[in-house]
Amino acid sequence: MGTATEGVVEASQNKGGGRNDGLKWLGVAALIYLLIVAVGMIGAGFKAATGEQAKDLFLFATNPFLGLIVGTVATALIQSSSTVTSIIVGLVAGGLPVPMAVPMVMGANIGTTITNTLVSLGYIGDQSEFRRAFAAATVHDFFNLLSVLLFLPLEILLHPLEKLGLFFAGLFVGGDSISIQDFNIVKAVTRPLVEWVKHGTEIFPHPFSGIALICIGIVLIFLSILYVGKLLKALMVGRVKQILHTAIGRGPIASILSGTFVTILVQSSSTTTSLMVPLAGTGVFGLREIYPFTLGANIGTCVTALLAATAISGPEALPALEIAMAHLLYNCLGVAVIFSLPFLCKLPLLGAEILAQIAAERKALALAYIIGIFFLFPGICLGISAAL
Repeated sequence: MGTATEGVVEASQNKGGGRNDGLKWLGVAALIYLLIVAVGMIGAGFKAATGEQAKDLFLFATNPFLGLIVGTVATALIQSSSTVTSIIVGLVAGGLPVPMAVPMVMGANIGTTITNTLVSLGYIGDQSEFRRAFAAATVHDFFNLLSVLLFLPLEILLHPLEKLGLFFAGLFVGGDSISIQDFNIVKAVTRPLVEWVKHGTEIFPHPFSGIALICIGIVLIFLSILYVGKLLKALMVGRVKQILHTAIGRGPIASILSGTFVTILVQSSSTTTSLMVPLAGTGVFGLREIYPFTLGANIGTCVTALLAATAISGPEALPALEIAMAHLLYNCLGVAVIFSLPFLCKLPLLGAEILAQIAAERKALALAYIIGIFFLFPGICLGISAAL
């Protein structure tokens, strides 16, 4: 009798859990829709605020170091590269030059690593655990800094990411057979809500109606990514840990692909990399096992910007998708180039190990490092940009 009752209760709980999961997935779908709508609002807001003078608004945007600073600091403060890159897509649709936007997405890669570095501070009470956790957190920092040092000068001189991004975006936008300009289901679904909100902001005089629309779009991007992340964590974190344990130790390629897949699932590279820190701190996995997994997180986080670019149609569709493609190419090429060359591949590991050893002995250095990389480093870039 007791066993039968327990079985009924368990079945009821499973049914309730399944219903709750279904509601959460509906919530995820609604929030992704809201994200795409929000990006459309930003583009529409710039058009409404500036008219034909959108390009003039961004005449200051000629310095790549300034773009790097904006991307780094904005992501460090918001702690979400997905939010920042989605906003950048909207800004490009509103007239921000792609050459300026490329350094911004590079900076977003640097800024997003502050989260897992802060997580590692939770192990500061135990020297050996802190050394392992801090190394696992900062290996991502060193990789992203090395990637910027390699690709930013190349981008300034030859613009390979901009050109490749344009090439791949051109395959999807404006072609003879596939054209977002001619046929865009996403636009058809999202346009009514964008127009409704735009109509509501017209109570304000020009150009404040457009500015209000931009602000609403930015807030909605922030909220949608924040809550979609929470829902996906609730739905996926248990499975993510299983994937993580299965993938790590099966070779670097499998780890990179798993890091990419997990980040797509949870829509947050910060979450992916932060999950690794406790596993490293407790000694479950070593730094060399975790390293490739964190690189996959860089690639997986690009999906949000690509998704956001589908909100844009018309002449702005091409540059919007171009910057999203440039972001994806930057992260893929960074992994391919650095990880395939033994000398470059070892540099982030070496830097993280040395820094973690010093920080474990001198705890204040960990705080100095966070301030230096995420705030002092952008300040130096600002000084360089002022001198140019």
